[in-house]
Amino acid sequence: MTYATLLEDRGFVSVTGPDAEKLLGGLITNEMSVLDAAPALYAALLAPQGKILFDFFVVKTPDGFLLDTLRERAGELAKRLAMYKLRADVEIREVSADLVVGAVWDGAPAPQDGGSSGVQVYADPRLAPLGYRLIARAGTTGSDVAAAVGGVETSSGAYHAHRIGLGVPEGGRDFAFGDTFPHEALLDQLNGVSFTKGCFVGQEVVSRMQHRTTVRKRVVTVVADAALPTEPVPIAIGTVEIGRLGSVAGLRGLALVRIDRVAEANRDGISLTAGGVTVRAEVPAFATFRIEAAA
Repeated sequence: MTYATLLEDRGFVSVTGPDAEKLLGGLITNEMSVLDAAPALYAALLAPQGKILFDFFVVKTPDGFLLDTLRERAGELAKRLAMYKLRADVEIREVSADLVVGAVWDGAPAPQDGGSSGVQVYADPRLAPLGYRLIARAGTTGSDVAAAVGGVETSSGAYHAHRIGLGVPEGGRDFAFGDTFPHEALLDQLNGVSFTKGCFVGQEVVSRMQHRTTVRKRVVTVVADAALPTEPVPIAIGTVEIGRLGSVAGLRGLALVRIDRVAEANRDGISLTAGGVTVRAEVPAFATFRIEAAA
């Protein structure tokens, strides 16, 4: 069964003009050359200190690029990009009022043209099981998206439950903008960072983290035997906070935690809790890191 929904919290920034690719290529964490072979990539714009200010999808269009990002932060992203424009021949505009985002998952692959109401459909570049994203004109409904891909309309909550089940974090829900490094938010695990490209904002810090023996903090899956709190409560060992709960779907959630402290708790047979609910931490299936105590 194919499921489809609108993600109404998503917005867009349009970047067009002769210098659009060059501008983005010098700023974001991923290689623009990815778009030579794929319609979209996942990336972030960092502060000079290496922390994530915005994460987004860059989608290639006939006249430039669309950045699919959180709607409430799209205007800020446009302003931030404009700070770097200088004399580049680029037009940067928020266009959230013109377009909507649909998510499609499970079942058969979606048609590449998105049907009559779709502008573009592309595989989610973070992780194949996430499915597809569909960019459609404003006014498109969830049922329109479902009809365009031959699927069943469902809620955005069902999409986030699917995402949480896969262990994929989302900015603003599972990690805080301005306070999280790409490795902590799993961008290195989800095709969001290139470690071979030329310079981008914050690259030196990201490169140093890549070459460390371990990264101390990561987003992981937490699983409970009782319903998890829906608010972002601390993840704790006794009274010591080692992280914070993010997105939740029933008995599963995502949390940004000190994985070395989790390993020590596991070694010593001490339970983790989230708002008084006992949880266990698991590494998402796609990830290559492990929960290990510090040497």
